[in-house]
Amino acid sequence: MVGDGFIINHSTNSSNKLESPKKTKKKKKRGGTKKKMTTEQTLAFKSVSEWVFLEQASSLPSTAASCVVDDFGVQKSLGRGGDKVVFELHSHSKCSDGFLSPSKLVERAHGNGVKVLALTDHDTMSGIPEALEAARRFRIKIIPGVEISTKFYPRGDSEPEEPVHILAYYSSCGPTSFEDLEKFLSNIRDGRYLRAKTMVSKLNMLKLPVKWEHVSRIAGKGVAPGRLHVARALVEAGYVENLKQAFSRYLFDGGPAYSTGSEPLAEEAIQMICDTGGVAVLAHPWSLKNPVTIIRRLKEAGLHGIEVYRSDGKLAVYSDLADTYDLLKLGGSDYHGRGGHGESELGSVNLPVLVLRDFLKVARPIWCCSIRHILENYAEEPSDFNLAKITRFGKGVSPLTCGKDLIDRCLSSWLTNEERQNAVFEAVRLKLSHVSINQGGIQVPIESK
Repeated sequence: MVGDGFIINHSTNSSNKLESPKKTKKKKKRGGTKKKMTTEQTLAFKSVSEWVFLEQASSLPSTAASCVVDDFGVQKSLGRGGDKVVFELHSHSKCSDGFLSPSKLVERAHGNGVKVLALTDHDTMSGIPEALEAARRFRIKIIPGVEISTKFYPRGDSEPEEPVHILAYYSSCGPTSFEDLEKFLSNIRDGRYLRAKTMVSKLNMLKLPVKWEHVSRIAGKGVAPGRLHVARALVEAGYVENLKQAFSRYLFDGGPAYSTGSEPLAEEAIQMICDTGGVAVLAHPWSLKNPVTIIRRLKEAGLHGIEVYRSDGKLAVYSDLADTYDLLKLGGSDYHGRGGHGESELGSVNLPVLVLRDFLKVARPIWCCSIRHILENYAEEPSDFNLAKITRFGKGVSPLTCGKDLIDRCLSSWLTNEERQNAVFEAVRLKLSHVSINQGGIQVPIESK
């Protein structure tokens, strides 16, 4: 199971269970294999780079032709004339079960050459504002994300229920209805507290007197504890030698100290993501007992993609499943910052430039629609509440500084000039021209700013 930052597979054989997949990564000759980009890769690299460097025109690689690609189709720099665009789409901070603060996570990502970072903490988006603030210093683009804990229930009795984790990726403004999503996530977090307390009770019954206060202190103030926090308590108390042993002996799915929380149905989570302007991706499908059944059902519910790439290469069997169900092929390090041999480093997953292009091709229309919806709500009802929806995960614009260039200042890092100047956004701009804001007790029209 990977949901709490660990991979422990205790599943039994099943008719739908996939055999251990062979990785498609080829053994390279010393020095690696380099070859020129194809025309399609060159165009994809140009498209992806333009979005990544929207606010950094001077940093935009002078020409994609100056790059080469490796066996994965990942762009590699040929020196100062080129640049490598690294996306990290799966990472965790101390706001859930990671070891680094959001700002330290961004700093580490920057040091590893990451250009686009999705912070995907478990069942919370509380770390996004801090990550955004740090990202402005390091000139990294942040994709506001979350990894949602869910349950999958089979329709028959022949298959067991399973924990399933769904990654959600949102626009710079975040969810269209942040309140609805936050209530949804809050219910899950409340269940995580109950789940962790039940695990502690089970460990105590096993003559392992772990204290709840110890687990709570490890998790940190306001953080819903997960299995990793309980595992760390076991290690620190000396009952096991390391985290892996804590999981393999006590905390694996169905283990003697395992417990479930109040997770929603996986289909419900995907519906929530779609309804709030996000892109839904199945996390670490290789941890599932019945991936074929789950992927088929979740595709019907609106799933956009599945993780296929890891730091050790592409898993061919899941790539084939993605092709079968017309799903995006993505991946990320699932970085928690705990160190050791079992963890992939931030930015270590090589996503081919064509994969990045396909991701943005699906995601950007969804994000543009979400941004437009949030802006239109503000134009119709220019309250501080609706303005907060724009600036919560945006550029930190306050009511006293947002003028007629509200769209440009908030969204210049997310939408191209063409997207901001099309008929839809021009109509929003026209509506905003009739909006007044409160400045020092005086209502001032936006257009006069």
